[in-house]
Amino acid sequence: MRGTLAVARTSLLRVTKDRRALFFLIVLPIAVILIIGATVRGFSTIRVGVVDLGAGSAGRSLTVAMQRAGDLDVRHYATISAATTAVSRGEVATAVVLPAGMDAALRSGQAVDVAIFADRSNTTQQAAAAAVGSVVAKVGARVQAASFASSQAFGTYEADLRTAAALQQTNTQSRVVSRVVDSNSQTLPQGFSYSAPTMLVLFVFLNALASGAVIIETRRLGIYERMAAAPVRRSTIVLGETLAYFTVALGQAALIVLIGAVVFGVSWGNPVAATSLVLLWALVGAGAGVLSGTLFRTPEQASAIGPPVGIALAMLGGCMWPLSIESSVMRQLGHLTPQAWAVDAWTDLLSRGGTLASIAPKLGVLAAFAVGLLALSMTRLRKVVAQR
Repeated sequence: MRGTLAVARTSLLRVTKDRRALFFLIVLPIAVILIIGATVRGFSTIRVGVVDLGAGSAGRSLTVAMQRAGDLDVRHYATISAATTAVSRGEVATAVVLPAGMDAALRSGQAVDVAIFADRSNTTQQAAAAAVGSVVAKVGARVQAASFASSQAFGTYEADLRTAAALQQTNTQSRVVSRVVDSNSQTLPQGFSYSAPTMLVLFVFLNALASGAVIIETRRLGIYERMAAAPVRRSTIVLGETLAYFTVALGQAALIVLIGAVVFGVSWGNPVAATSLVLLWALVGAGAGVLSGTLFRTPEQASAIGPPVGIALAMLGGCMWPLSIESSVMRQLGHLTPQAWAVDAWTDLLSRGGTLASIAPKLGVLAAFAVGLLALSMTRLRKVVAQR
């Protein structure tokens, strides 16, 4: 046992001294989680373009109301042409034009048209236009009340507008609360709850494949020969190398889980089930990494071929997009990879409140992958060590 730990410690020291390996193990996964998590937000945040042609304080009030709406991300454009181009390119979901003289017209009791640009055939843009329209209607009701009060000599327009705004905040509003009963969601939640688990599955396997270069370099340097010259059994070397790969995979997975929870607010679901899933996936990664080190002849081959293979399997297994949007043939093909079963398990935990019992079948499949990869990789590594 002490010999196994010594071999594992030696391999781990080589990894920790490699700055490039640390970049791929720590920095890159966190950066990708941040980018994808900030991008994959669905309809929770709607980007809205605003063109102010000189609307005055009324236009600024409407803009502030949209910014405070919570689900609207306001972006300013100088011209109508720039805003409509942004809508057509998908940079914003809709655009609002605040006309010149808007404030003066409202003060005099005149109606003002606020243009909202959206494609009638685009359901996303129509939803965005409806969201903006509700804010415009709310502000319009406030202005209408202030105009009526000031016309009846109840005070100045500005004072009545402030009073209307205050009353609008205190009025009891109806709220619609939706609850999902017997959820059967086939996709992960959006945002960081989507990017964190999928990138965990991607990078643990991907870096394991690329780390096969460490075993190849160990062979090239003749380290196995020097170990064989000492009273060290082949089984000790094989177990030590496998333990090192498992430790690296588990450490990277644990780091992603920790940062996902603390920094990005990801809830990983049932603790026992999540821990079991992370441990099994680390075993799958360890088996893939050791196997990679026995298949390739040079470190360059492992670094060049391993990552594309890992990315291809991740794409096929649903790490890049949900398999639920694919055809039945592609879903069946995707489930030939361990990635698909891991993503399915995370979907069960994060989207459906799954437990250890509910993901047990998926864990069983992952265990079979882990046993198969570990058995094959350790057998091949034993032969490699025996040749030295």
